[in-house]
Amino acid sequence: MGGNGRAASRTAVLVCQGRAAADGRFAVGRFADPVAVRLLRAEERGPVAEVRAGTPPEGLRARGGYEGVRACAEVLVPRTVALDDALRSRPAGQLVVLGAGLDSRAWRLAALAGTDVWEVDHPASQQDKRARLAEQGGELPVVASSVRFVPVDFAVDDLGRALAAAGHDAAAPTTWLWEGVVPYLTRDQVHGTLAALAARSAPGSALLANYQAPSARARAGRLLAGLLGDPATAGEPWRSLWRPRQWAAALARHGFRVDSDQDLRALAAGLDTPTTAAASLRSGRVAVAARP
Repeated sequence: MGGNGRAASRTAVLVCQGRAAADGRFAVGRFADPVAVRLLRAEERGPVAEVRAGTPPEGLRARGGYEGVRACAEVLVPRTVALDDALRSRPAGQLVVLGAGLDSRAWRLAALAGTDVWEVDHPASQQDKRARLAEQGGELPVVASSVRFVPVDFAVDDLGRALAAAGHDAAAPTTWLWEGVVPYLTRDQVHGTLAALAARSAPGSALLANYQAPSARARAGRLLAGLLGDPATAGEPWRSLWRPRQWAAALARHGFRVDSDQDLRALAAGLDTPTTAAASLRSGRVAVAARP
């Protein structure tokens, strides 16, 4: 537990399990995350091993956990490839990862070798990640120039003030990475975050964001997962969904211009990765925006 009694994010663990399950199996040559499994604890690696082996367990609850990791792996591959490619094509000296969870880029992405990274997350989730890193005993070297941890509760804390205190330079271009967070925020919280980013975005900055479009089938899938006992789905509901034109308008309001916006199904085309989680792939989107 941490900050105002909230527990560390279970969604962050599920996302990490999905990346670990896909590593070396899906989109080989385009997707790789050998760090993900290192960030998981022993009991969290069980479903990953089952998905990698294709051996679903007995029992409704255990099978629900298995299917959650399997579906997450399918969604994470095109999402990660798209965001990693965007990071490689937009080298910047500063990268801020918003709602970082168990993100592994600062430890695995060679393109960040000359980049200072700030990881922003809720205090409880950040404390959990730092404990997992400490459990590696220094055997997980950082690839980025540096990593700084910035504890922020997006619902109540001043993001700009926290970044300034952590040494972020608002006069230099910044790449903002906002993955797997937007649906869990209200519209007001999204606009508040965008305003804080705009205030610290020098010309040449970019925003790489993943968000969810409305989808009745994806919503039904999340409800079913919750009934099957998935703690991430049950305890961390979606609070805002955006159509592409709504997302573009929200960014334009804060001075960002959308350069590309694609659904994950389109991004998966050409990748050697399964697409059975079609509803989730169609509703998940990755948008790249610039600060002119």
